[in-house]
Formats: sequence, C-alpha cells, structure tokens
Amino acid sequence: MDIVELADRLWRGEASTSEHHPVVFSGDLAEITDGVAFLPTFGNCSAFTTDDGLFMVDTGSSFTAPKMHSELRRWTTQPLHTAVFSHGHVDHVFGVGIFEEEASTNGWARPHVVAHELLPLRFDRYRLTSGYNQIINRRQFGLKDFKWPLEFRYPDETYVHEFNLYVGALDVHLHHEKGETDDATVTWIPQKRVLCTGDLFVWSSPNAGNPQKVQRYPREWAQALRRMAQLDAAFLLPGHGVPIIGEDRIRQALTETAEYLESIVDQTLALMNQGARLSDVLSSVAPPSHLTDRPFLQPVYDEPEFIVRNIWRLYGGWWDGNPATLKPANDRRVARELADLVGGAARLVERAEVLADERNDESLRLAGHLIELAWLAAPDDPAIQTARQRIFSDRAEAATSTMARGVFTWAARESVGPES
Repeated sequence: MDIVELADRLWRGEASTSEHHPVVFSGDLAEITDGVAFLPTFGNCSAFTTDDGLFMVDTGSSFTAPKMHSELRRWTTQPLHTAVFSHGHVDHVFGVGIFEEEASTNGWARPHVVAHELLPLRFDRYRLTSGYNQIINRRQFGLKDFKWPLEFRYPDETYVHEFNLYVGALDVHLHHEKGETDDATVTWIPQKRVLCTGDLFVWSSPNAGNPQKVQRYPREWAQALRRMAQLDAAFLLPGHGVPIIGEDRIRQALTETAEYLESIVDQTLALMNQGARLSDVLSSVAPPSHLTDRPFLQPVYDEPEFIVRNIWRLYGGWWDGNPATLKPANDRRVARELADLVGGAARLVERAEVLADERNDESLRLAGHLIELAWLAAPDDPAIQTARQRIFSDRAEAATSTMARGVFTWAARESVGPES
C-alpha cells in the first residue's frame, strides 16, 4: 500500500496501529515532497537530495541498512554527504557503514555524522551493559538469537543546544530535546517545511515508560512536542510509523500527545505529593478520556501504566512506599513461606487458574501473582510449569503493548525451559 494513503487511512481510523504496528512496520521508499524521501523500516530514515550530496536523518539498524541503501539507490545515485542521528538507539544508527564502503570504492568523501553531545556517552554505556541489553532486547522483541552490537559509528561532530548546518543549499536546524532519550535531536528543514521528530513521535502512546530501559523524561517530552507544534511544519516524518501530512494534523498530533503526557505527569505528581504508594498511583492514574481513541496514541508499544512508573522513578526514586519492599526477603523465600501457609504450591495454582479463567484484567493480574509464587516455591513441578506457561500466555494474548507482550511471552517460554 502507498505510504501516504496508509497514513491518511490511519489518521481517519480506517486502519489501526495494531494492524500496522509503528515499530515493526516496513514499506517501500516514498517521495513525500520534492527532493525528500521517507523510508519506513524498523527505525525510519529520511533523505534529502542537495547540491552537495545526500543528507539523511537516521540510517536504520544493522538489519535494515541493506534494504534502506537499496531503496535509496533506486531514488538517487548521490553519495551520502551528512547524516544526523536523531538519538542513539541501535535501530537508528547502523546504516552509515554501507555508505562508507560505497564512498571508499568510488573515491567519494567519507560521510559526516552529527549528533547531540550525549550520544557518544550512550554508546559508551551500551558497551558496558552489552550483556544486559542483549537479554532485554531478546525478551522485548522475542528475538532469540539477537546479538547486541559491540562497535558503534560515533559522530564526527556534536553540539550542545542548537546547531545549524548547511548541506548544499539545504538549511538544517538541529535542536536538542529530552524525551524517550536524553540525547534526542529534532531536525527542522524550513525550506521544505519538513520536521523529523526521531522517536519523540512514533504513532503510539509515547515510549516514556519502557520497563526494561533507562530513565525517560515525559514532562520535558511534552515541552518538546509543544515547541515542535509551533514550527508550522507541513510534513512530519517520525522515527517509527507513517508520516503526517498537513499543518492542522501535525499540530493536533503534537499538541494532543503533549497533553496526554502532561496529564499523566500531573496526576502522578499530585498523588506523590499526597504521600500515596506507587501501587495506589498505578491504579488511579489514567490518560485523558477524550484522547484515548486517538489513532496515534494507542498503547501498542508502551502504555500509560509504565509511564507512571518512570515518573515515580524520576521524581521519587526506586522505593514504592511499601515498607516491606525497602529491604525485602528473597522472592523465592517469600513464595515458599506463602505456599506453606496455604497448604502447598498446588493450592496457589488452583486459585490462579480460577482467576485466569475469568479473563478480565484484574483477575489476570492476580493470577499472575499467584502462579509466580507457586513457580518460585516449586520451580521443578511439571504441573506448575505448565500452568505458569498457560497463564502468562493468556496475559500475553490480552496485552496491548509490545512491552507487556514481550515479557509475558518470555515468562511463558521460561516456564518449561529455555529451549521451549
């Protein structure tokens, strides 16, 4: 399907982001306006032809770089002159190498890479936590054999707050923002009225709460969205998902996403200021009801409950307000104690299965607690393994977000052994 047509259908609600998931969506190159191409991949890329060569915002992942390069070469033969990394996530920064090989073969100048000054520190951290990042990405995306990279293409030039660069006659404005990451760059090309948001807009409830990743900044994210809304862009090219075309739609998408985040932040801080525990905050905070049907705010990747947790972590630290969890007993010791109290782990399983059969969210949550206790108390019991697999498979099926579905699916597989 034509990417512009799909973008219009998604906006109108004639298609959904659950069908065309913004993170895994992939399609062919589309020329959005004269001299501007959009490449929807796992980590979108945007490209601009100039008198000096090709300018790009993001260059894709190691998996998608060959397709990205092939698609671009059907559109233009220009060498890559300059690339901007919108942030340092690995699905956005791994396509430069294929252009460098091409440049070496043809005697062209090496591509120049620009990014925010914090991006190299992210790459340094990724090298320190390579094992952890490999585990959590396998879990999050179900990628059993995924290998976390150990080598990164560091930028040639960095900036602090704002930076202007010229590629040919193309005037490019870069602005640092904080949101999903602390190293985010917004790219604004006023001549083309093109706004490249990176992952500050991704056709989903904002990825401000990822349970396995480092701190997000939802309040600053909302401020960034409102600044972008003032730019009068005609074309919004996001880090994931499809473009948005038209000033009114762009302004609405940015301002309503900002409102969505601001509401969650304000509700969470209000309850924290009253002394509420995290569990009570999680059960009380919800996004604005008039925004929950917006096609660009559906919880298909992240979800509001996880955003609340990140707000708590940002402003309140890691403790959830429950004195028992400040210095807790080992999970397995607690599970064995509770199993003994109720007459054995099998009793916990019985109740968990009854709750799971009710098929509603609250019952599935409780079933998850009980089956996990049973499994921790008796992890080698085949019947408990099977029940845990079934219950977390049910939880995965009921989940709306990639984050939750990935963890529950991993737990279901883990229940009966790592090779299941």
